[in-house]
Amino acid sequence: MAVEAYSTGRAVLAVVIAVLALSLGDAIIKSASLTLPLWQMYILRSALVLPILCMFVWRNGVHPFGSLPWVIARSVLLVLMWLSYYVSLPLMPLSLAAAAYYTSPILITVLAALLAHTWPAPRVLWAIALGFGGVVLVLRPDTSGFQVATLLPVLAAFLYACAMVLTSAKCRDDDPFSLALALNIAFIVGGLILGMFAGREGSFIFGPWQPIDLKLLGTVAALSTVILIGSVGAALAYQNGPPATVAAFDYSYLVFSLIWGALFFGELPDTLAIVGIAIIVGAGLLALPLNRNRINAKDT
Repeated sequence: MAVEAYSTGRAVLAVVIAVLALSLGDAIIKSASLTLPLWQMYILRSALVLPILCMFVWRNGVHPFGSLPWVIARSVLLVLMWLSYYVSLPLMPLSLAAAAYYTSPILITVLAALLAHTWPAPRVLWAIALGFGGVVLVLRPDTSGFQVATLLPVLAAFLYACAMVLTSAKCRDDDPFSLALALNIAFIVGGLILGMFAGREGSFIFGPWQPIDLKLLGTVAALSTVILIGSVGAALAYQNGPPATVAAFDYSYLVFSLIWGALFFGELPDTLAIVGIAIIVGAGLLALPLNRNRINAKDT
């Protein structure tokens, strides 16, 4: 598809709204991690969203996917991405997890360049090095108490980058509500698989099923709302804008995570962490193509 077909303004608005919703949802999940096991949250959250998505798909008269294998691959990547990221949240402050995760725009730029069969420019390679340095400052692996599990946001970043470049390259003609529907079906399947190993007291992933009361129902309803907004918004953004451009505005998540971390948990990153976050943001901006036409994922 020609570059002129992009609607960049619409894409930017969609991604900012999406990350606002998703960052709020991540804060809610972090606050609920001791009471609601992840597998149960996957099932209940998506079960509430499915009827709404089915209604939108039906009203839009959407035809079956023309790229079903790619849609399935995208959904699996995103389920694994969120699994990696959610598991990290009880282990570290929200803003620091977000900073490590937000190496993803750099990875998106690199993957899009490789998909377009071009070698990343030298400044992109510098951006990768800077981004790595920023992550080291944020996570500080030599600090007492560092856990290997805190590298999970970086794994999540890679999975997200793969999923979003795939969205731009292979799923641009699929209805965003259909993509969100497929994703939430994958969440339910993933929750059922994790649920087969459930029953471990104190486990965030495999904890026992929790009785559903009004408080829990309210939490799940809030999570359902944000995943609906976030999943549809992300699909719209990467369908309508160049991946590298949209990825730059993905960084607004870091601002939102700092706000939610302070409001929900009283988490204020120290000076080194703030410097690391600034370096990661700067590295992502440095990775953006000077000529946006050069790094757009192909549609074939």
